[in-house]
Amino acid sequence: LLRMLLYAAYTYQEYFEGTRQKLYGSKKVKIPRPELYVVYTGNRNEQPDVISLSGEFFGGEEADIEVKARVIYESDSRDIINQYIIFCKVLDEQIKIHGRTQEAIAETFCICRDKDVLSEYLVKREREVLSIMMKLFDEKYQQKLYWEGEIEDAVKETAKETERKTAERLIQIGKLSLNEIALCVPSLSMADIKQIASGIAPQA
Repeated sequence: LLRMLLYAAYTYQEYFEGTRQKLYGSKKVKIPRPELYVVYTGNRNEQPDVISLSGEFFGGEEADIEVKARVIYESDSRDIINQYIIFCKVLDEQIKIHGRTQEAIAETFCICRDKDVLSEYLVKREREVLSIMMKLFDEKYQQKLYWEGEIEDAVKETAKETERKTAERLIQIGKLSLNEIALCVPSLSMADIKQIASGIAPQA
């Protein structure tokens, strides 16, 4: 819904520029009536027919800015949107089995052709769709690696800060040598420990 809000604002801005309407003039501008839709590819269960910004983010309380979107679910229809939803569900199932691989996409193509789901489109544009989907898989994988790396770095930094405080306390107590303290805090180098020690006077 937030993406829809931003996209709608951008689309209206382009529309005003294209129709040469002045937003800051005294004359009221003319705008097309918006219709917003969300295509939901999961299982419907108790999902609503309409979702709103106030309902999703403000507990249903009225807000000065509101966005509403109708939700499209899988149905018995054979239209292109419903075929797309089925395609996405088949793809999700194959990803669970094969991971984000070319095999998962190939199996999805085979199953959808057998079910006559987007079959004509997939036959004509198989290479194009495969290329796009593999690129998306790569981007998601890279994003996953990035966030895993960020989390790992944060964990290491937290551990190092904890051991730094431990080293400070041990130095203040003055019962252990710097070499012995180094064994207690493996994430800190001897240079780190000497630097900490240089700013701390041992307790009497």
